[in-house]
Amino acid sequence: MDSIIETQRQTHEEIERYETALYSLLSRNQPTHEIRIQTEHKAAQVLDRISSRVTALHNSYLDEDARKVEIGALSAPAAAQNDLSEFYARLVKVQDHYNKYPDAVAGGFDMELAAILEEGNQDGLDDDYEEDDPISLLFSGEEAYGKYLDLYTNHTAYNNLKNISKRLPYLQYLDILLAAPNGLLHSELSREVRATKDYEVYIQHLHDYLLSFVKRTQPLVDIQTKHQEAEVEFYQKWDDGEFVDWDENKTVKQSVNTDGAGEGIWCSACQKSYSKKTVYDAHLTSKKHMKAIAKQAVSETPPQNPNGTQNITAQPASNAQFLKSRLRSSALLTYLSTSLLVVLVPTISETKSNVERRFSLTAREREQELLEQSKPPPAPTNTSGDAAAEEEEEERIYNPLKLPLGWDGKPIPYWLYKLHGLGVEYRCEICSDHVYMGRKNFDRHFQESRHAFGMRALGLPNTKHFHEITRIEDALSLAEKLKQEGRHEIFEQETMEELEDDEGNVYNRKTYEDLKKQGLI
Repeated sequence: MDSIIETQRQTHEEIERYETALYSLLSRNQPTHEIRIQTEHKAAQVLDRISSRVTALHNSYLDEDARKVEIGALSAPAAAQNDLSEFYARLVKVQDHYNKYPDAVAGGFDMELAAILEEGNQDGLDDDYEEDDPISLLFSGEEAYGKYLDLYTNHTAYNNLKNISKRLPYLQYLDILLAAPNGLLHSELSREVRATKDYEVYIQHLHDYLLSFVKRTQPLVDIQTKHQEAEVEFYQKWDDGEFVDWDENKTVKQSVNTDGAGEGIWCSACQKSYSKKTVYDAHLTSKKHMKAIAKQAVSETPPQNPNGTQNITAQPASNAQFLKSRLRSSALLTYLSTSLLVVLVPTISETKSNVERRFSLTAREREQELLEQSKPPPAPTNTSGDAAAEEEEEERIYNPLKLPLGWDGKPIPYWLYKLHGLGVEYRCEICSDHVYMGRKNFDRHFQESRHAFGMRALGLPNTKHFHEITRIEDALSLAEKLKQEGRHEIFEQETMEELEDDEGNVYNRKTYEDLKKQGLI
């Protein structure tokens, strides 16, 4: 057993070295989103180890009896100053340990620190370098390393809720989540919908996903403490009755009435429930009902209602208590989800922009984007100070006229800018009022995906007839005109084409076919 004093000294040293390693990690340059996430996860691991060692050190200092015993063993009385028996006894223990474990590594802590601070292929010597990234396994492909949210499953669950007024597309669902910080989440849903079991399951899954996403993308944020504070704040507001939309008395009363009569009218003879009184009255005179009544009269045991409405008078109290607990749980999860959405507003905005961008891409462009994302990132390389300074000078380009950049990354000459008319704006209403600079870009855009998407939205083909057409009204009128011209060409073809019979008489096609059908020629 090691000395408690030596253990405390070693723990102090490890804490200091961990703090130095944490400073080294956070002071590094983080040019990309992926490197920032990796660095923060490593920093979170270091903080966890510091926390565990501080806790162990605190507990060891509280054990004063062990410290007194250790100090007493090290301190010798004046009469036995030259007694080294304790020293040799401990030396024998150390020698026995290393004789038993000859392959033990002395610098294990140094290797642990080196693994944390390792940055991969620093020298850039290995061209086939591909670093194992365990952090990437935490995110799905749709999340793109934590840049975007993957809410498609939650969106489907939201649309499957019963009695909602409207099924929303994905973009409008994201708008609802973006508006949550201005008020409580899903305030657009009725009180009856929020009191259902389906809503409780949906909001539970949404809350779990948002909490998991925040922990994965912001590992240095103490989200658990904030979560507990939000929970305490919710209970305080709930007890004060500040949640008017979640008034449990009104909701429970309506829910109990729904449970008692919402199943409709039960016919024990037909073993069927009818939602309306009129339908129930109409079926009483049917032959099927008469036969069922006759069969029920012969039977000794009457059939039971599977919905359990026979004992409904004994259930309201327990149902009301159960619904109150469900309503409170749903309100708590909704409140906690709203607090998480406040943190994730920028990420949701980026997610919405990414979804809109992907909607405008063609199938081939999406495949190309997936191929580019599947390629491994280039290996990091060390650049010298001169190269960094040269890149910094190239970035500082003087461009007061905001001229377009050429192939070399520098602004094009002003005379070339005027020659191509890049200062002239061309606006296309079909492309959602997008502005194209220059005649060449304007002519080219008629064959691009943005204009083709706008034409498909209008239900028109993107053919050469619609070239140079930028207004929606003009495109629709041209399409109608082309339809009329097509009908006129068919009529002219029938009247202008001439045919001759066996006797040499000449008729147009329509007259010839009519006479031939009548058998006159």
